[in-house]
Amino acid sequence: VRLVESGGDLVQAGGSLRLSCAASGFAFDDYVQGWFRQAPGKEREGVSCIGGADRGTYYADSVKGRFTISSDKAKNMLYLEMNSLKPEDTAVYYCAAGTNCNDYDLWGQGTQVTVSS
Repeated sequence: VRLVESGGDLVQAGGSLRLSCAASGFAFDDYVQGWFRQAPGKEREGVSCIGGADRGTYYADSVKGRFTISSDKAKNMLYLEMNSLKPEDTAVYYCAAGTNCNDYDLWGQGTQVTVSS
């Protein structure tokens, strides 16, 4: 049972990236799925989550309108489309599975996103 992120990279401000999170050993879509990030010297921040029967979504104010969370049940994958990236988006991004947007049980190892100005 694990989550593996990919897609992190170095990108210029204003650019885009798509992060992926591959789940194995369990049905990812049966859980609330979330993206978090942690910048050096800062606390971990919840970026977005998706879940529930209606697949409702939540976005942090700092990324609202720029990031889009989505999932592919058939592929057991979670994605984070990131547009109009800013230097302050620089962080290690983690995906997670849990019971609600504030309670997660399984975490990936993280993928580095660096946005240059």
